[in-house]
Amino acid sequence: MNTFDGCGSSREDRAETRRPWARFSSWLECVCVVTFDLELGQAIELVYPRHVKLTEKEKTSLCYLAFPDSYSGCIGDTQFSFRMRQSVGRRHSRLRDVIYNRDAPATLQSETSHFYGYVYFRQVKDASVKRGYFQKSLVLVSRLPFVQLFYSMLHIIAPEFFDKSEPWLETVCNEIDQWPVLAAGLTFNLPLVGVVLQVTIPSQNDKPGSPVKAAAKENVVPTPTLLPSVHELDLFKCFQSVLIHLQMLWELTLLGEPVVVMAPSPTVSSETVLALISSISPLKFCCDFRPYFTIHDCEFREFTTRTQAPPSVILGVTNPFFIKTFHSWPHVLRLGETKMSEQASVPKQLKLKKVSKLKTLDTKPGIFTAYKSFLLKDKILIKRLLKGIQRRRPSEVQSAILRRHFLELTQSFIIPLERYMASLMPLQRSVTPWKTPPQVRPFSQDDFMSMLEHSGPQLTSALRGDWTGLYRKFFKSPNFDGWYRHRQREMTRKLESLHLEVICAADPLGWTRDKSEVEIVDLVLKLREKLNKARSQQLQVKDDILNKLDLLITSIMSSLPKELQDVLKAQ
Repeated sequence: MNTFDGCGSSREDRAETRRPWARFSSWLECVCVVTFDLELGQAIELVYPRHVKLTEKEKTSLCYLAFPDSYSGCIGDTQFSFRMRQSVGRRHSRLRDVIYNRDAPATLQSETSHFYGYVYFRQVKDASVKRGYFQKSLVLVSRLPFVQLFYSMLHIIAPEFFDKSEPWLETVCNEIDQWPVLAAGLTFNLPLVGVVLQVTIPSQNDKPGSPVKAAAKENVVPTPTLLPSVHELDLFKCFQSVLIHLQMLWELTLLGEPVVVMAPSPTVSSETVLALISSISPLKFCCDFRPYFTIHDCEFREFTTRTQAPPSVILGVTNPFFIKTFHSWPHVLRLGETKMSEQASVPKQLKLKKVSKLKTLDTKPGIFTAYKSFLLKDKILIKRLLKGIQRRRPSEVQSAILRRHFLELTQSFIIPLERYMASLMPLQRSVTPWKTPPQVRPFSQDDFMSMLEHSGPQLTSALRGDWTGLYRKFFKSPNFDGWYRHRQREMTRKLESLHLEVICAADPLGWTRDKSEVEIVDLVLKLREKLNKARSQQLQVKDDILNKLDLLITSIMSSLPKELQDVLKAQ
């Protein structure tokens, strides 16, 4: 695996350095400071870099999401995350994001319609402040779901920021602007105020579940601090009170069911929501999700309307008011402070309860749902985890067991879909140079179901249950729609790429001998369009193929009269 230090020099990197703050914006959108104003309430004190403009709607959302609500009672330092919708006017794909997303796993791609906010909130007693408390949040705003990386950065810079304020923040941002441009599949040494963070950015070519490879040893001073992952949470910590219900929670996430996570703090809320999302990896969660959500959010009415069915969204909340608001939702996970049972310090497991019981503000923790799982519980996994608690097995080891379980379960579910999808790809020999590439055949649910008997999940998973019923429900979910569209795009691009290779291997000059000038011009324009599309990074095509195609177009144009050549060159 390649390693870049703070002075990386990839081709994209060199191009990006021409624009101010280009390297910074490869990782972060901006850094915000949110404070409490006696007259205004939560207010943005500072946005850096200064040229970054947030809309009024984005500022309002960010202000409310940057503070725990009063019910959380967070004293001291608190870290959590949120996800908020971008204003419509700024939604666009930047070239560097297109390049990164092309190579990154689907679950770690840069967002085009939402921002992530990573918060370090401090609330301490302060007699010099009228309210008696110092309250301020430092927020890293990014399009990337790198929760562990940004938490680690906040842990380094936030404590000093609260003492040194704005000049310190400016120094930090300037240092981040010296980082290399983000790229998937590389290991980076990222200097940050005297610390060097070594991170590996996963690639879609990585084998799922494979350990992080150690980077080649370099003379980096100080010695880098290795982050095992830029995004993985402590799954065991998040799920320790619901271990006997993991199968059901996985299914609810897979099917894109509306779920509310009611937690005692924004930290627990945000980490639990992100843990649920990650449970179906490498499948991308294509529904909406909000790790921390407040009643002041701009989408509050949209998500809480009672005139229609709840949307496919996972919401993390802390305000008890939501119990009344969401009592009609089909699935509510009400978490409390983790309590240990009397037997060997095993966390008390939440019980399944009827949704109708969720009515009062003092409702006890539990999972309020009428959902019946399609698959049976994995009792071996549950016993293994509970035995690990009794033996004081480290949390990171328990998390690794959980992550492996979810990965194998999701892969068992996805492999038959991938296998069937591959059968819809036209044969390579059907791609000919002078005809439009053949299309991917349409997905037939009936055909897929008929192949499940002999090549279904039972080949790779020991879990028993109604797999067929689970697939039928999955076909109606946004997660299937998102997966199918993504795979269809990939296969179409592969066909386009194959078509270019076939064209370059053909004899276009021989084809033009008995063609009219109009047909030849039409061919030049079509080939040019394909070349531009490939160069804009929409297709994964080797550079030598692009160079051949460029020469080919020039060669074909030479067979035309000079006047036509001049017209084509001017276009």
